[in-house]
Amino acid sequence: MSRPFSRRTLLLAAGAAAGALAGCSAGEGGGAAATQEYEFTEPTPAATVIAEGRRAPAPAFSGELLDGSPFDSSSLAGDVAVINSWGSWCVPCRVETPEFQAVHADVADRGVQFLGIDVKDQRQLAVAFVEELGVAYPSVFDPRGEVAMAFRGFPANVVPSTILLDRTGRVAAVYTGQVRGDDLRTAVELLLAEDRA
Repeated sequence: MSRPFSRRTLLLAAGAAAGALAGCSAGEGGGAAATQEYEFTEPTPAATVIAEGRRAPAPAFSGELLDGSPFDSSSLAGDVAVINSWGSWCVPCRVETPEFQAVHADVADRGVQFLGIDVKDQRQLAVAFVEELGVAYPSVFDPRGEVAMAFRGFPANVVPSTILLDRTGRVAAVYTGQVRGDDLRTAVELLLAEDRA
């Protein structure tokens, strides 16, 4: 008689554990998400950020900048970060990038870092692109899209796309497709207004 009870208890416990794990993905309820690494579920509406209690930590990543110097995501720690995937071949990127540069120029001295991720590109074309558009922030050269793959489930084939990190390194917004400069500025200001505690 005790065996069915034990089996039922084990099944209930297993079900509860599965439910707890399911609730840990980004964008799905509660503060549990903050204890698990980020996993993409859906884009964030324009000019908004994910509620603080629902954010999950961004994965660590590294690579080589367009100028050949090494980059590690740990250098973003403590700042709001804007990570933008782009390519010199991407028409919306040509529209979006000058707007991003304008926002960068306005907020760079307020604890906001910008990082481009150049994907599916040739280094010479990418360098020419940033020089022509006067982009002052660095870009990782990532022709195989390895950085996007670090963000589990992230649609690496969507270019441009943008990820915002809060000061604690959690994913605070994910925008797929072109982002208007005014919408980016609004989202960045929301993150800057959050308590540093």
